[in-house]
Amino acid sequence: MDNTEHKFSCADCAVTNCDSQNKNYPSFCYTTNLPEEFIADAISTYDEDNNKEMMIAAAEVEFEFYCKNTRVEDTIEFAKKMGFKKIGIATCVGLISETRTLAKILRAHGFEVCGVGCKVGAYPKVKMGIDQKCEAIGKNICNPILQAKTLNAEKTDMNIIMGLCVGHDMLFTKYSDAPVTTLVAKDRVLGHNPVAALYNADSYYKKKLYPQKD
Repeated sequence: MDNTEHKFSCADCAVTNCDSQNKNYPSFCYTTNLPEEFIADAISTYDEDNNKEMMIAAAEVEFEFYCKNTRVEDTIEFAKKMGFKKIGIATCVGLISETRTLAKILRAHGFEVCGVGCKVGAYPKVKMGIDQKCEAIGKNICNPILQAKTLNAEKTDMNIIMGLCVGHDMLFTKYSDAPVTTLVAKDRVLGHNPVAALYNADSYYKKKLYPQKD
């Protein structure tokens, strides 16, 4: 195990007094250590664009459907509260079947849907400068920037990520004009349920996840 000294943060907290406010804050807590003006600047940012509207919609969906709704249902309710009409889906082509089902559900709720697959443009990996060995799992690149620009051109109100690869999801989010939510996080080994690795991090997956000493 890596015993290197590190700066403590929320990732090391087991108290979460920021949620309950009936315990003591740890000494490294951001809530008690961040400058007041830093916090105030973040709070004031909610007044920009439609940030506050999104926060209110998210809080209402959480309250009204807490432990009742699936993620799909929460996404639909949020979109309705925001008054979104056109929803984009940036999908992995390996999840086209699931995306077709999602599109059918969204359309049944009155939304216009536009989906763009990750291989859009059919651009060869080697032309991008990607090592030819990577063609072993497909000759063409995943194209998250083209996915984003296509949905931007379609003027979607919000976009949903359906199983884009790590890194590709970042590029899609970076270039998407519309706000982005993730419905499926890709994990080919765990059936797109990446948190399962964390549940087993200290048991079955310990040797897989932690660096092993020589």
